[in-house]
Amino acid sequence: MKSNIFTVALSLLSVAAVAQKSEIKDAGDAIDDGKYAEAKTQLKTAESLLSEANEKWTERFYLYKGQAYLGSGENASLEDLEIAAEAFKQAQDLGNSDEAVQGFDQVRNALVQSAINDQNTENYKNAADKLHYSYQLNKQDTLYLYYAAANSLNAQDYTTALEYYETLKELGFDGSGVEYLATNVETGEEEVMNKEQRELMLKTGEYKDPRDQKIPSKKGEIAKNIALIYIQEGEDEKAIAAIKDAKEENPDNVALLQAEADVYYRMGDKEKYNELMQEMVKKNPNDPNIYYNLGVTAAELGDNEKAIEYYKKALEIDPDMTNARMNIVVAILAKERSIIDEMNGLGMSKEDNKRYEELEEERNKIYKQAVPYLEKVIEADPENTNVIRTAINIYNQLGEDEKAKALKARLQ
Repeated sequence: MKSNIFTVALSLLSVAAVAQKSEIKDAGDAIDDGKYAEAKTQLKTAESLLSEANEKWTERFYLYKGQAYLGSGENASLEDLEIAAEAFKQAQDLGNSDEAVQGFDQVRNALVQSAINDQNTENYKNAADKLHYSYQLNKQDTLYLYYAAANSLNAQDYTTALEYYETLKELGFDGSGVEYLATNVETGEEEVMNKEQRELMLKTGEYKDPRDQKIPSKKGEIAKNIALIYIQEGEDEKAIAAIKDAKEENPDNVALLQAEADVYYRMGDKEKYNELMQEMVKKNPNDPNIYYNLGVTAAELGDNEKAIEYYKKALEIDPDMTNARMNIVVAILAKERSIIDEMNGLGMSKEDNKRYEELEEERNKIYKQAVPYLEKVIEADPENTNVIRTAINIYNQLGEDEKAKALKARLQ
């Protein structure tokens, strides 16, 4: 009797093993046909019988599971990619399969591509989660943690962003390096690739004009973002401390000095901001952006003459800096406010009329100062309707009817 029971048990085990192998094989066929949902269903059925499979079929099960949940790699959810990564890991542990290693790499690539797609649609939270998981799969790739932090910041998830940035700081993440670029002959666009890949592409003739571009250290940016998060959370002292800690390690880092200045600017301490920016001028006198930023703060502090001086210095270094030219126009026109106020307060007496004419002449001088800069801005940005309307108003005030008419026709 016992012998019969044992024989029946063996038969049941045999049937289960055959059924399980069939489900796994069918899942593999479904994957080959791109029917990933069907493959998942087959694998769920086979999983309940997995304890009866030998090592070879168990490895095959996890390999197929990874492939099924990875799918085409496009638009895969983070949950599915996590399942796929874990399955490929188990397949590697069982047989160190080349297919499993390749599949694991494909999961990481899919995570990054999916994160890029999320960034493009401004779904920053999803992008951050995928990039962070990619970092967890290989903690040597700290660049993914950096991008996860940046996306968390964009998602206004300050707690997570701070956690990631603090981790990067503890790891001593620098992020500097070299980008290898070459121009695609067909599209005319410059593309980034690794050094070995670029060498191969140049030999094919499909790419030309190789160029190396230095990637600056990201320590300053990280310190700044940590500080800005603290400001956002109302912890200004921690913000300043974060910058000072970073500066102790990198006292000559201009990016950190800029970060410190930005923090004081955000805190509303324009005087301290200005002081730090002056220090930056000494360290980097040929950077037009420094002079531009100094112009902005000078204008905010009410010193329009100083602002114009800084903007002009920025234009000396970079004649194509349209924003600096436009801000000169704004700073010049700011002078008319007090003139207009006085004109509106005058009466109808002979003395008042005479003063009105004097003020009108002063205002016209201001307009004439602004016109050359305004015309240059329109030349650089001919579709800027706000600037064109400003120019039309000024031309009308100056009696430049033909110029005003030409600009009106452009608007129409």
